[in-house]
Amino acid sequence: MTSTIPLAASLDKVQPSRIREIANVAFAMDGVLRLQFGESNLPTPDFIKAAATQAMQDGFTFYTENAGLPSLRRAIAAKTEELHGVTLNPADEVLITASGVQALNVAIKCVIDPGDEALVLSPNWPNASAIVEMFGGKTVEIPMLSAGGRFVIDFAALEAAVTPRTRLLAFTSPSNPLGWVATVDEQQALLDFSRRHDLWLLADEVYERIYYGDRHGDTVAPSILRLSTREDAVIVVNSFSKSYRMTGWRLGWVTARRDLATKAAQLNEFIVSHAPSFVQKAGEVALAHGEDELAGMVETFNERMDFCYQALSSLKAVDVPKPDGAFYLFRASSASKIRSSSPSICCKNRRWRWRRAALSATAARAPSASATRRIFRSLNRRWSASASSWKPDSGEFGGRF
Repeated sequence: MTSTIPLAASLDKVQPSRIREIANVAFAMDGVLRLQFGESNLPTPDFIKAAATQAMQDGFTFYTENAGLPSLRRAIAAKTEELHGVTLNPADEVLITASGVQALNVAIKCVIDPGDEALVLSPNWPNASAIVEMFGGKTVEIPMLSAGGRFVIDFAALEAAVTPRTRLLAFTSPSNPLGWVATVDEQQALLDFSRRHDLWLLADEVYERIYYGDRHGDTVAPSILRLSTREDAVIVVNSFSKSYRMTGWRLGWVTARRDLATKAAQLNEFIVSHAPSFVQKAGEVALAHGEDELAGMVETFNERMDFCYQALSSLKAVDVPKPDGAFYLFRASSASKIRSSSPSICCKNRRWRWRRAALSATAARAPSASATRRIFRSLNRRWSASASSWKPDSGEFGGRF
């Protein structure tokens, strides 16, 4: 007999990931070029894998603090000071998490109550918006504008969207999927806006080391931490996934005001307890010895970005701003604002099943981007032959190289 006891009604507010919808089909197929996720085809460096093995041999297979190993928190604080000139207290301003998305989860839980609203710059990686909805909040997406050959923030739309229930403003820089990097002036304006409206400001900076926009040798994108005080209502989410090619390892961190970081560490107990101890030790080694590997990776991505940018820019119907960071290309709208509609992912599925390339429709990134079609950048130049014969559809697209 089938039970008639229903699931929680609140589950209806959280839609399944459309990126995962495509991925689940691809996982069941052979010979598919898997381009649906935000990861490259470069594996985790061997020295990081060796560090995890050594950590297990050294006994790091037991529970750790909810906030993570003190040694890893100190290493993150030291790296933050090295890269950004910002001094953190690792004891109460840094929290280790089991991935960047779990960092978003616990951070958003700390600031969103049912009925609260969050402003999210869009198109965006959809998980932050989904997490807001999962906790009973409402996401208000603010589409980016295209002007002067780059994407820019619509501050007028931000001002118009603020209500008495607004609690959070979230943005990603470097951006997935735009490749946009917030300038220092734009970050200051976001910080001023959040201060003026008494909002929490959440910056997803997981792509900070994949940065091409600076012409003065800086190897990291500007961080909001450089502008904020330690008393500001500012949260920064970061991860080892992109910088150190550790997507499957699930290791991230939160930097935040001490009251949030302390409470988030307590919540960790009831979510995941802590990130795996031997993975945390591998993270320490990545931070300590990963700069040469990271520099080589960014050089490779920069070459791929230039190749894809030149190939797409040569098409008459395509206007693609050159990305300053991350590993995505995204077509600017022919109008000034990225508009919305509702394409069918099922229709797209039939097309990529035939071509055996798993692509993520940009509709999966944000409702405000649903008029776009996300075509992931080729991972290496063996795609050059097919790219040269590619004909753009109507509508917009972005991609990962």
